[in-house]
Amino acid sequence: MSSDLVGPVHVIGTGLLGTSIGLALRRHGIEVWLSDTENDHVRTAAGLGAGVPAPAAGRAQLVVVAVPPALTAAVVQQALASGAPVTDVASVKAGPLRALTGPVQRYVGSHPMAGSERSGPLAASAALFDGRPWAITPHSTSQSEVVELVTTLARACGAVPVPMTPDDHDLAVARTSHLPHLMATLVAAQLADADPSHLALSGQGVRDVTRIAAGEPALWQQIVAANAPALRDLLSALRQDLDRLIVALDHPSELTALLDDGVRGTRAIPGKHGGPALVTASVYVAVSDQPGELARLLADVGDSGANLEDLHIDHDPGRPRGLVEIVVAEAAADRLRRCLESKNWTVHR
Repeated sequence: MSSDLVGPVHVIGTGLLGTSIGLALRRHGIEVWLSDTENDHVRTAAGLGAGVPAPAAGRAQLVVVAVPPALTAAVVQQALASGAPVTDVASVKAGPLRALTGPVQRYVGSHPMAGSERSGPLAASAALFDGRPWAITPHSTSQSEVVELVTTLARACGAVPVPMTPDDHDLAVARTSHLPHLMATLVAAQLADADPSHLALSGQGVRDVTRIAAGEPALWQQIVAANAPALRDLLSALRQDLDRLIVALDHPSELTALLDDGVRGTRAIPGKHGGPALVTASVYVAVSDQPGELARLLADVGDSGANLEDLHIDHDPGRPRGLVEIVVAEAAADRLRRCLESKNWTVHR
């Protein structure tokens, strides 16, 4: 078995991930077959250029299962019967592996760490995986040739392969993806029936915290249920921290210690391109809500020589203007402020 990926690659499931995989592979001229229980999805994905409808007969070089988590094990089991190597892109790895029966040497799980709040083939993009981690999770009997083939798939889609065991993967995504989603959901739920006068004070902070809570509930129910063992321990630890926080409200030193832990956690997150986290500073600039204003600001940021690390916009609820937070390296912040003030921008310190 060659680890060179030439196709055909049979993508089963033409939602966001499956269609994006097809689009990414087609950039390299790799033949892609598409199938889905929803024929409209196949037609849409094919129309976007992600591949062609799968033929009734024929063996693929690789089968990629991109179906909802609750269906993953059953579809992988069916795909293995074709005789082809099989991977899946579900967000949980240990459970589907345990559910498989019979020889599973040709199966290697995987999981691209990319997605969107949107779903379906129309949300797909050939660039969805560019530069993103893609977990490769072989098990004890996985054939090395299949591991290499799935690794080649990840690279062909523009991702960075990250080998790990299925159990390590599930704990990692519980900590970095599933738990944050649940916390965002709980915070967002506090807003659902809030007094409108309270919501009028909403700023960028609450939008940042709650953005991911807008994900499709049916899909996330399956993800959370499938990874319940890993999440249960993390949630129990979080409950202890929440109890500490309630007590600490009356003890400033203990509250400061908890807040310091949060700062340490944000600094532990890898920086751009997987490198060390960069020490940054924010420069706040008032911008009118007019065509071309943001473009002019960004051009002036570039003229300052500062590299833009991140950007957030907090819209003024009462006026046609907003406050733009420009995140740059700490060493560049003062130079950027002086440059923008010299160009008549209103800079807040």
